[in-house]
Amino acid sequence: MNWVQNYDPLSNILLSALVAAVPLYVLFYMLAVRRAKGHFAAALGTSAAVLLAILVWGMPVNLAVNATLYGAAYGLFPIVWIVITAVWIYNMTVESGEFEIIKDSLARLTDDRRLQAIFIAFAFGSFIEGTAGFGTPVAITAAMLVGLGFNPLYAAGICLIANTAPVAFGAIGIPVIVAGQVSGLDTMHISQIVGRQLPFLSIIVPMWLCVTMCGFKRSLEVLPAVLVAGVCFAGSQYAFSNFHGPTLPDIMSAIVTIIGLVLLLRVWKPATTWHFPDETPSSVTGPSPYSFGEIIRAWMPYIILAVMVFFWGLPEIKPYLDGALGAGYTPLAAKGFAWPGLHNAIEKTMPIVAANAPYGAMYKLNIISAAGTAILFTGLAAVPMMPKYGYGQAIPCLFRTMHQLRFPIVTIAMILGLAQIMNYSGMSSTMGLAFTKTGWLFPFFSPLLGWLGVFLTGSDTSSNALFSGLQRTTATSVGMDPHLAVAANSSGGVTGKMISPQSISVATAATKMVGQEGQLFRFTLWHSVAMTMFICVLTMLQAYPLKWMLP
Repeated sequence: MNWVQNYDPLSNILLSALVAAVPLYVLFYMLAVRRAKGHFAAALGTSAAVLLAILVWGMPVNLAVNATLYGAAYGLFPIVWIVITAVWIYNMTVESGEFEIIKDSLARLTDDRRLQAIFIAFAFGSFIEGTAGFGTPVAITAAMLVGLGFNPLYAAGICLIANTAPVAFGAIGIPVIVAGQVSGLDTMHISQIVGRQLPFLSIIVPMWLCVTMCGFKRSLEVLPAVLVAGVCFAGSQYAFSNFHGPTLPDIMSAIVTIIGLVLLLRVWKPATTWHFPDETPSSVTGPSPYSFGEIIRAWMPYIILAVMVFFWGLPEIKPYLDGALGAGYTPLAAKGFAWPGLHNAIEKTMPIVAANAPYGAMYKLNIISAAGTAILFTGLAAVPMMPKYGYGQAIPCLFRTMHQLRFPIVTIAMILGLAQIMNYSGMSSTMGLAFTKTGWLFPFFSPLLGWLGVFLTGSDTSSNALFSGLQRTTATSVGMDPHLAVAANSSGGVTGKMISPQSISVATAATKMVGQEGQLFRFTLWHSVAMTMFICVLTMLQAYPLKWMLP
């Protein structure tokens, strides 16, 4: 069966876009106004999307059901798989007592919550984003901050905000690479423009985190660390994105930032140590009760994790991992399989794409090469290093973690189902088309397309796959550099990550805030809006008076 989505006439595009956004209104109302539990809000939003797809967009019932199930399956694997294994490693370190050593070692480096947030949420989280992506950094860093004694809401919110800086180059540069493939533009050129946008945001993120936690005046007390972190990260991000490509900016920026902060703290400490008002400050005095070997052992799960996800994400390694289960498994892993009843049953039409083409629906079960499997192997390798803790405790801990995450698992599956029903029905494209009618103002609205795409899908990669072709076509028609429009889609998308229901579900799961998704959404919403406006204004300036900034 072949079903073709016919878009409304141009005169009705705005009304169509407003109707297409109804599922998002439902999500926003339930999360921001009613502060509903995430799985309840997701169920209502997904139901609204399915009904609209069938009753208004005329999508056959079987296609609507299959598109929703296809999205839910992607939510379960690889997204949920990452969350489960990441939280499992954290839970094991807590059960074994090793996290107490980690907390002590960090407290002796710095017991200041502001600096701990910059170290873990910003720098270490950027390294994990650069190597794995897809929710991994928020799951790991948010759990670590809660373990250190952070207020759970701030731990989750801070990690979501900090994750803004590295998202566009996450998972070894996959978002930018996909943007180049979908748009047909030069990937290096796109990387260079993203690298001339995001550093302006990255350099202020450390200060943004501190101000969010303690206000501007108290943030000035750690200005040297804020400046070192911001300059190290932004400078490295610019250099590697412009002179190397999209694969290493996050990884190298994170490493340079961590080294810079460690060197700084050897010669400087803040005059006062800041903690949250509702917590009891820890008193770390005297020599460490733990030896250097014990500290390294406690950190070993995260050291192994960093190494594993780095090599796991290398394009040269993935084909070997995909073939690890034998030749019969390789096609399933590398190519995936066509989703029954959906693959090529829908046609993407102009102007969303340059020429009409079937809309594929391939589902990959790359079990071995998935980032979650790298984290699983990390946990298995780390168990023997934990004293008085063995596989007899680790395996039950894994199942307890799955039970702990049961509601986030359902939420993430439904949110990805909502994203795909909106994609395959044409609702997402209808909203995108509304932005293309802004004429010479399109450079301002171009990042909003990326923001919308990431809000819908939880992924900058998916947003670029969804809208990069449309960005190029529209930019060409209004006289804007198409490379800038495609880059702005990726740069604008990073600011939508912190309010994506998928990301919020990951963060609440990691911080044991399940059921408080609405509260976290309200916490991050205005940060997302402010950062998005920053990217919109910057893109507008680069399209006209600051064209000289572009390569």
